[in-house]
Amino acid sequence: MLTSLSGGLAMLNEVKHKLPPSERKIAVFILEQPHEAIHCTAAELGERSSTSSAAVIRLCKSLGLKGFQELKLRITGDLQKSPDIQYRDIHPGESPESIVDKVTNNSLQAIKETTEFVNYETLEKAVSALKNAGKIHFFGVGASGIIAQDAQQKFLRMNKATSAFTDIHNAAMYIANVNQNDVVFGISFSGETMETAKMMELAKQKGAVTISLTRYGSSPVAEHADINLYISASREVPAPFRSGATSSRLAQLHMIDILFVSVVTDQYDKAADYFQEISTAMNFLKQH
Repeated sequence: MLTSLSGGLAMLNEVKHKLPPSERKIAVFILEQPHEAIHCTAAELGERSSTSSAAVIRLCKSLGLKGFQELKLRITGDLQKSPDIQYRDIHPGESPESIVDKVTNNSLQAIKETTEFVNYETLEKAVSALKNAGKIHFFGVGASGIIAQDAQQKFLRMNKATSAFTDIHNAAMYIANVNQNDVVFGISFSGETMETAKMMELAKQKGAVTISLTRYGSSPVAEHADINLYISASREVPAPFRSGATSSRLAQLHMIDILFVSVVTDQYDKAADYFQEISTAMNFLKQH
């Protein structure tokens, strides 16, 4: 199964604040001295970080990786990146030229890192679930609700019974009657949104397939999902700009596009027929 050969440093940066103390010490050591870390064995890294080889293995498990070798491969790929594509902070009083340059750069970087986080086995499971779903319910609050609406608009083109909700009460009325043939897709940048976590928990109790789209790492929303998809936004534009959900929004849309295109290409003949019918309907509306 194809696996990205970079993204290790971004993964560590995303989750370091949530890790147990011993795993956090290893993560900090790797982030501060990545060139040294890639030449260590698990035992040597444990010794250098004042932990243990067992803690190194636990860290790799926390990252969802197969082992220390995969983490080293990903970090090696990171170290080969050009430095001009890293995130850059935006400060008060920036010139228009600088803002255009930095926002564009940060958005591209968020998309690139999100691609590095893709687990292709998990992606295939998500595509299969969406392809075979009787009904698909997307749910998100605030900026994530806009992503849910975009996802609904796309999957309607596949002649799917699709809904998108931002209100927990309306969503609950739909999800009260889901079954094992349905998919409930929870979207939350932080993964901490209470309404989204409760909606996913209810859907799981009802037997629906649950898919989450959150920032990388463990979270209440991800814990209630059968299938976890992740985006990168650890260096989202800092406050007071964070409320704009800048690069995280593009990373979320990017993952929705990947899912939609994957479903379409897997059912290309059906999709072509559906798209033709949609085109015919749209042309009918234009007639006077």
